Amino acid sequence: MATPHHIENPFEYAVEKFAWAVRDFAKFLIPHPERHAGQVAPQVRRIGFADLRAALREGAEDMGAFRDDVLFVGLIYPIAGIVLAAIAFNANLLMMLFPLASGFAILGPVAATGLYEMSRRRELGEHVTWLDAMKVFANPAIGSIIGVGLILLSIFGVWLAVAYQIGVATLGADTPPTLRVFLENVFLSQASPTLIVGGIAVGFLFAVVAFAISVVSVPLLLDRDLGLWIAIKTSVKAVMTNPGTMAVWAMIIAFSLALGSIPALVGLIVVVPILGHASWRLYRKIVV
Repeated sequence: MATPHHIENPFEYAVEKFAWAVRDFAKFLIPHPERHAGQVAPQVRRIGFADLRAALREGAEDMGAFRDDVLFVGLIYPIAGIVLAAIAFNANLLMMLFPLASGFAILGPVAATGLYEMSRRRELGEHVTWLDAMKVFANPAIGSIIGVGLILLSIFGVWLAVAYQIGVATLGADTPPTLRVFLENVFLSQASPTLIVGGIAVGFLFAVVAFAISVVSVPLLLDRDLGLWIAIKTSVKAVMTNPGTMAVWAMIIAFSLALGSIPALVGLIVVVPILGHASWRLYRKIVV
C-alpha cells in the first residue's frame, strides 16, 4: 500500500485509477445508498392468462391514446435494427444477422423505458406526448435503470460472441460471397441441423436469463426507487412465482417481434409500442 511519500509505479497507478473508476461508477448506479437501507422486495402476485390478455388490451389502448406520439417513438426500433443489419452486411458478418436480430430483444426492456413512462403518466391522468418519454432521465432510479441496461448489454455481447463461435464451428470462418450462398449454407448444408438447433438452444438460455432479470425490474425501478438488486430479485421472483404464465408472455413477445420484423422491420413501429405499454400494465398486475 502506498505511503504519503511513496512514488507509485505504473502498475500501482493503473490499479489505483481503476479502483477509483469502479468506486465512482458504483456511486453513479446507487448515488445515495442510504436511500435503500432497510428496503425490502415488494410482494409478487400470481397471475393468469386472463391478465396477459388484459395487459395486451390495455397496452393497445395506451397506444391508441398516444397515436402519433408513440408511433414516433416506435420508429427508433426498426431504424436501429436496420442499422445493425447494415453493419453486419458491410462488415461481412452475414452469420451475425440472426444473432443480432434475435439478441436485440434482450435490450428491449430498457429500450422500452420511455414507453413505460408514458403509460405511467397516463395512469396519473396527465396529458402525455413523446417528449414525456425523455423524462425518465430525471427519475431518481435512473442510475439503477442504466445498471440493468449494462447487465443486459453484457448478456447481449456474450451472446454475440458465442453465436459467432457457433457459426465458425459449423459453417467455417470464410465469409459467404452472397446472401443467397449464406442462406443455402444455413438451411441446406450438412451443418444446418447443428447450427440451427445449437444456436436456438443456446440463444434460448440467454433469453431466459435476460427475461427473468428484466421483465419486472425496469418498470419497478421507474415506479419505485428500490435499488438495482432488489428490483432484479423481484423480477426473478415474479417469473418463478408465475412460470407458466410468464413463459407464455415471453413467447407472445418473441412471436410479436418476429411478426413485426416482416417486412423489413416496419411492423415494429406498431408492435414495440404495444408490447412496451402492455409490459407496464402487466407489471402493475404482478407487483403489489
